[in-house]
Amino acid sequence: MNNLYDFAYDLEKAMRNSDEFKHLTEMYQSVANDSEANRMFGEFRNVQMQLQQKQMEGQDISEEEVMHAQEIANRVQQNEKVTKLMEAEQRMSMTISELNKIIMKPLDELYSSLS
Repeated sequence: MNNLYDFAYDLEKAMRNSDEFKHLTEMYQSVANDSEANRMFGEFRNVQMQLQQKQMEGQDISEEEVMHAQEIANRVQQNEKVTKLMEAEQRMSMTISELNKIIMKPLDELYSSLS
């Protein structure tokens, strides 16, 4: 039997060759090649990461920070390239989540038998 790591590397190759990843790569390049879209996307991701970091640290997020994040999100939604990239990211994330469920199925079954 192959080593689990060999299967993981096969999965990595399959992911790189998947339509979802190819589409994500195209949308990323489209944003990267447009300075305005790239700037907006970078600003959006920075705000998003800062808020997530605060949440993970148990810090409160101020009303001002929420309003600023909403303002940036509204601007980002006006840019078609960024919107398409975010949609492609979401599809890729859903695929990864589904793969994770499949991978975790043996553990889920094992532990559910203890209940």
